[in-house]
Amino acid sequence: MSEQPTRPIPESEAEAERLAAEAQNQEPPTKEWWDDPRMPWRGKPGRADMWCIGLIIATGAYGLLTIPVRPWILGNFSAPARDYILACFSGSNIAMVDIGALSRVGQHQPLWWAAVIAASLTSIKFDWLWWWAGRLWGRGVIDMIAARSKWAARTAYWAESVARRFGGPAVFLVWFIPLLPSSIVYAFVGDARMSLRRFLFIDFLAGLVYRGLWMFLGYRMGEPAKDLVNQLAKYSLYLTIGGIIIVFIGVYRQQRRFATSQH
Repeated sequence: MSEQPTRPIPESEAEAERLAAEAQNQEPPTKEWWDDPRMPWRGKPGRADMWCIGLIIATGAYGLLTIPVRPWILGNFSAPARDYILACFSGSNIAMVDIGALSRVGQHQPLWWAAVIAASLTSIKFDWLWWWAGRLWGRGVIDMIAARSKWAARTAYWAESVARRFGGPAVFLVWFIPLLPSSIVYAFVGDARMSLRRFLFIDFLAGLVYRGLWMFLGYRMGEPAKDLVNQLAKYSLYLTIGGIIIVFIGVYRQQRRFATSQH
Protein backbone atom coordinates (compact mmCIF):
# COMPACT_ATOMS: atom_id res chain seq x y z
CA MET A 1 0.00 0.00 0.00
CA SER A 2 1.36 3.46 -0.86
CA GLU A 3 1.72 6.31 1.55
CA GLN A 4 -1.49 8.17 2.38
CA PRO A 5 -1.59 11.65 0.80
CA THR A 6 -1.80 14.57 3.17
CA ARG A 7 -3.75 17.36 1.52
CA PRO A 8 -5.74 20.33 2.77
CA ILE A 9 -9.48 19.88 3.26
CA PRO A 10 -11.41 22.62 1.38
CA GLU A 11 -13.59 24.79 3.59
CA SER A 12 -15.77 26.09 0.75
CA GLU A 13 -16.67 25.44 -2.87
CA ALA A 14 -14.33 28.25 -3.95
CA GLU A 15 -11.48 26.61 -2.08
CA ALA A 16 -12.32 23.24 -3.69
CA GLU A 17 -12.21 24.86 -7.14
CA ARG A 18 -8.87 26.51 -6.36
CA LEU A 19 -7.33 23.22 -5.26
CA ALA A 20 -8.72 21.50 -8.36
CA ALA A 21 -7.23 24.19 -10.62
CA GLU A 22 -3.86 23.81 -8.93
CA ALA A 23 -3.96 20.05 -9.47
CA GLN A 24 -4.83 20.52 -13.15
CA ASN A 25 -2.01 23.03 -13.67
CA GLN A 26 0.71 21.03 -11.99
CA GLU A 27 3.45 19.75 -14.24
CA PRO A 28 3.11 16.16 -15.50
CA PRO A 29 5.64 13.56 -14.35
CA THR A 30 9.15 13.76 -15.78
CA LYS A 31 10.56 10.45 -14.52
CA GLU A 32 7.96 7.81 -13.75
CA TRP A 33 4.33 7.81 -14.87
CA TRP A 34 3.15 7.21 -11.31
CA ASP A 35 5.13 10.16 -9.93
CA ASP A 36 2.35 12.55 -10.79
CA PRO A 37 0.70 14.96 -8.28
CA ARG A 38 -2.65 14.31 -9.99
CA MET A 39 -2.57 10.66 -8.96
CA PRO A 40 -4.39 9.75 -5.72
CA TRP A 41 -1.30 8.22 -4.08
CA ARG A 42 2.02 9.63 -2.91
CA GLY A 43 5.13 7.68 -3.72
CA LYS A 44 5.41 4.51 -5.75
CA PRO A 45 2.09 2.62 -5.87
CA GLY A 46 1.93 -0.90 -4.50
CA ARG A 47 0.11 -3.92 -5.86
CA ALA A 48 -3.17 -2.96 -4.17
CA ASP A 49 -2.99 0.54 -5.66
CA MET A 50 -2.42 -0.84 -9.15
CA TRP A 51 -5.26 -3.33 -8.88
CA CYS A 52 -7.66 -0.70 -7.58
CA ILE A 53 -6.90 1.97 -10.19
CA GLY A 54 -6.86 -0.67 -12.94
CA LEU A 55 -10.28 -2.01 -11.96
CA ILE A 56 -11.72 1.51 -11.75
CA ILE A 57 -10.48 2.25 -15.28
CA ALA A 58 -11.88 -1.09 -16.47
CA THR A 59 -15.32 -0.36 -15.04
CA GLY A 60 -15.34 3.00 -16.81
CA ALA A 61 -14.57 1.28 -20.11
CA TYR A 62 -17.24 -1.35 -19.37
CA GLY A 63 -19.82 1.39 -18.79
CA LEU A 64 -19.03 3.02 -22.12
CA LEU A 65 -19.00 -0.22 -24.09
CA THR A 66 -22.32 -1.44 -22.71
CA ILE A 67 -24.26 1.75 -23.48
CA PRO A 68 -25.48 0.41 -26.89
CA VAL A 69 -26.41 -2.99 -25.42
CA ARG A 70 -29.29 -1.69 -23.30
CA PRO A 71 -31.43 -0.28 -26.13
CA TRP A 72 -30.58 -3.36 -28.21
CA ILE A 73 -32.04 -5.61 -25.50
CA LEU A 74 -35.06 -3.33 -25.22
CA GLY A 75 -35.77 -3.59 -28.94
CA ASN A 76 -34.99 -7.26 -29.55
CA PHE A 77 -36.93 -8.92 -26.75
CA SER A 78 -40.60 -8.65 -25.91
CA ALA A 79 -42.06 -7.83 -22.51
CA PRO A 80 -41.67 -9.06 -19.86
CA ALA A 81 -38.52 -11.03 -20.88
CA ARG A 82 -36.71 -7.82 -21.85
CA ASP A 83 -37.42 -6.33 -18.43
CA TYR A 84 -35.92 -9.22 -16.49
CA ILE A 85 -32.91 -9.33 -18.80
CA LEU A 86 -32.33 -5.59 -18.34
CA ALA A 87 -32.77 -5.92 -14.58
CA CYS A 88 -30.01 -8.52 -14.47
CA PHE A 89 -27.79 -6.73 -16.99
CA SER A 90 -27.95 -3.09 -15.90
CA GLY A 91 -30.49 -2.64 -13.10
CA SER A 92 -32.63 -0.63 -15.52
CA ASN A 93 -35.19 1.84 -14.19
CA ILE A 94 -37.11 1.40 -17.45
CA ALA A 95 -37.41 -2.31 -16.71
CA MET A 96 -38.75 -1.58 -13.22
CA VAL A 97 -41.34 0.83 -14.61
CA ASP A 98 -42.45 -1.67 -17.26
CA ILE A 99 -42.84 -4.54 -14.79
CA GLY A 100 -44.93 -2.31 -12.53
CA ALA A 101 -47.05 -1.14 -15.46
CA LEU A 102 -47.63 -4.71 -16.68
CA SER A 103 -48.89 -5.69 -13.23
CA ARG A 104 -51.28 -2.73 -13.23
CA VAL A 105 -52.85 -3.63 -16.58
CA GLY A 106 -53.52 -7.21 -15.54
CA GLN A 107 -50.36 -9.02 -16.67
CA HIS A 108 -49.41 -10.42 -13.28
CA GLN A 109 -45.67 -10.67 -12.62
CA PRO A 110 -45.08 -13.23 -9.86
CA LEU A 111 -41.30 -12.71 -10.02
CA TRP A 112 -41.38 -8.93 -9.66
CA TRP A 113 -39.52 -9.22 -6.36
CA ALA A 114 -36.70 -11.14 -8.08
CA ALA A 115 -36.38 -8.34 -10.63
CA VAL A 116 -36.00 -5.75 -7.86
CA ILE A 117 -33.33 -7.83 -6.11
CA ALA A 118 -31.47 -8.52 -9.37
CA ALA A 119 -31.57 -4.86 -10.37
CA SER A 120 -30.29 -3.80 -6.94
CA LEU A 121 -27.41 -6.27 -6.98
CA THR A 122 -26.48 -5.31 -10.53
CA SER A 123 -26.51 -1.61 -9.67
CA ILE A 124 -24.04 -1.95 -6.79
CA LYS A 125 -21.66 -4.47 -8.39
CA PHE A 126 -18.80 -1.96 -8.76
CA ASP A 127 -19.50 0.34 -5.80
CA TRP A 128 -17.10 -1.50 -3.51
CA LEU A 129 -14.20 -0.33 -5.70
CA TRP A 130 -14.70 3.27 -4.61
CA TRP A 131 -14.99 2.19 -0.98
CA TRP A 132 -11.65 0.40 -1.45
CA ALA A 133 -10.14 3.47 -3.15
CA GLY A 134 -11.10 5.58 -0.14
CA ARG A 135 -9.56 2.99 2.17
CA LEU A 136 -6.31 3.06 0.17
CA TRP A 137 -5.90 6.72 -0.67
CA GLY A 138 -8.12 8.76 1.64
CA ARG A 139 -8.70 12.27 0.32
CA GLY A 140 -6.41 11.49 -2.60
CA VAL A 141 -9.23 9.82 -4.52
CA ILE A 142 -11.53 12.77 -3.86
CA ASP A 143 -8.88 15.19 -5.12
CA MET A 144 -8.30 13.02 -8.20
CA ILE A 145 -11.99 13.27 -9.16
CA ALA A 146 -12.23 16.98 -8.29
CA ALA A 147 -9.23 17.80 -10.50
CA ARG A 148 -11.14 16.88 -13.67
CA SER A 149 -12.92 20.21 -13.97
CA LYS A 150 -14.44 23.08 -12.00
CA TRP A 151 -17.83 21.38 -12.16
CA ALA A 152 -16.27 18.19 -10.83
CA ALA A 153 -14.64 20.17 -8.03
CA ARG A 154 -17.98 21.73 -7.02
CA THR A 155 -19.87 18.44 -7.04
CA ALA A 156 -17.00 16.67 -5.24
CA TYR A 157 -17.07 19.26 -2.47
CA TRP A 158 -20.85 18.94 -2.27
CA ALA A 159 -20.68 15.13 -2.05
CA GLU A 160 -17.93 15.26 0.55
CA SER A 161 -19.91 17.73 2.67
CA VAL A 162 -22.95 15.41 2.54
CA ALA A 163 -20.81 12.42 3.54
CA ARG A 164 -19.12 14.38 6.32
CA ARG A 165 -22.47 15.55 7.69
CA PHE A 166 -24.43 12.30 7.53
CA GLY A 167 -21.74 9.62 7.65
CA GLY A 168 -23.06 6.12 6.96
CA PRO A 169 -26.61 7.25 6.01
CA ALA A 170 -25.05 9.27 3.18
CA VAL A 171 -24.50 5.96 1.36
CA PHE A 172 -28.29 5.60 1.36
CA LEU A 173 -29.10 9.23 0.60
CA VAL A 174 -26.80 9.47 -2.42
CA TRP A 175 -29.18 7.24 -4.38
CA PHE A 176 -31.92 9.87 -4.14
CA ILE A 177 -29.98 13.11 -4.68
CA PRO A 178 -29.60 13.94 -8.41
CA LEU A 179 -26.12 14.72 -9.77
CA LEU A 180 -24.42 13.90 -6.46
CA PRO A 181 -21.33 11.80 -7.32
CA SER A 182 -21.73 8.58 -5.36
CA SER A 183 -18.06 7.67 -5.85
CA ILE A 184 -17.04 10.54 -3.54
CA VAL A 185 -19.41 9.39 -0.81
CA TYR A 186 -18.24 5.79 -1.09
CA ALA A 187 -14.58 6.85 -0.98
CA PHE A 188 -15.25 9.05 2.05
CA VAL A 189 -16.84 6.28 4.11
CA GLY A 190 -14.05 3.94 3.06
CA ASP A 191 -11.51 6.45 4.33
CA ALA A 192 -13.59 6.78 7.52
CA ARG A 193 -13.06 3.04 8.06
CA MET A 194 -16.66 1.91 7.61
CA SER A 195 -16.60 -1.87 7.30
CA LEU A 196 -17.19 -3.33 3.86
CA ARG A 197 -20.04 -5.46 5.19
CA ARG A 198 -21.88 -2.43 6.57
CA PHE A 199 -21.22 -0.43 3.41
CA LEU A 200 -22.61 -3.14 1.14
CA PHE A 201 -25.65 -3.66 3.36
CA ILE A 202 -26.61 0.03 3.29
CA ASP A 203 -25.87 0.27 -0.43
CA PHE A 204 -27.98 -2.80 -1.24
CA LEU A 205 -30.84 -1.61 0.98
CA ALA A 206 -30.84 1.77 -0.79
CA GLY A 207 -30.85 -0.04 -4.15
CA LEU A 208 -33.90 -2.08 -3.15
CA VAL A 209 -35.82 1.03 -2.10
CA TYR A 210 -34.77 3.02 -5.17
CA ARG A 211 -35.60 0.35 -7.75
CA GLY A 212 -38.78 -0.50 -5.86
CA LEU A 213 -39.91 3.12 -6.12
CA TRP A 214 -39.48 3.04 -9.91
CA MET A 215 -41.54 -0.14 -10.09
CA PHE A 216 -44.22 1.45 -7.92
CA LEU A 217 -44.21 4.48 -10.22
CA GLY A 218 -44.85 2.21 -13.20
CA TYR A 219 -47.67 0.49 -11.32
CA ARG A 220 -49.30 3.82 -10.48
CA MET A 221 -49.04 5.04 -14.09
CA GLY A 222 -50.26 1.79 -15.64
CA GLU A 223 -51.04 1.87 -19.36
CA PRO A 224 -49.26 5.19 -20.15
CA ALA A 225 -46.02 3.85 -18.69
CA LYS A 226 -46.36 0.63 -20.66
CA ASP A 227 -46.96 2.58 -23.87
CA LEU A 228 -43.91 4.77 -23.19
CA VAL A 229 -41.63 1.75 -22.79
CA ASN A 230 -43.05 0.21 -25.98
CA GLN A 231 -42.27 3.43 -27.84
CA LEU A 232 -38.70 3.34 -26.56
CA ALA A 233 -38.44 -0.25 -27.77
CA LYS A 234 -39.81 0.79 -31.16
CA TYR A 235 -37.02 3.31 -31.61
CA SER A 236 -34.34 1.10 -30.08
CA LEU A 237 -32.31 1.06 -33.31
CA TYR A 238 -31.84 4.82 -33.12
CA LEU A 239 -31.11 4.60 -29.41
CA THR A 240 -28.48 1.95 -30.12
CA ILE A 241 -26.83 4.17 -32.75
CA GLY A 242 -26.93 7.06 -30.31
CA GLY A 243 -25.31 4.85 -27.68
CA ILE A 244 -22.49 3.91 -30.06
CA ILE A 245 -21.89 7.60 -30.82
CA ILE A 246 -21.72 8.31 -27.09
CA VAL A 247 -19.14 5.54 -26.70
CA PHE A 248 -16.93 7.01 -29.43
CA ILE A 249 -17.27 10.51 -27.98
CA GLY A 250 -16.35 9.19 -24.51
CA VAL A 251 -13.27 7.36 -25.83
CA TYR A 252 -12.22 10.42 -27.87
CA ARG A 253 -12.52 12.71 -24.86
CA GLN A 254 -10.53 10.33 -22.68
CA GLN A 255 -7.77 10.16 -25.27
CA ARG A 256 -7.66 13.95 -25.53
CA ARG A 257 -7.43 14.33 -21.76
CA PHE A 258 -4.64 11.76 -21.66
CA ALA A 259 -2.76 13.48 -24.50
CA THR A 260 -3.14 16.86 -22.80
CA SER A 261 -1.78 15.49 -19.53
CA GLN A 262 1.40 14.41 -21.33
CA HIS A 263 2.20 17.94 -22.51
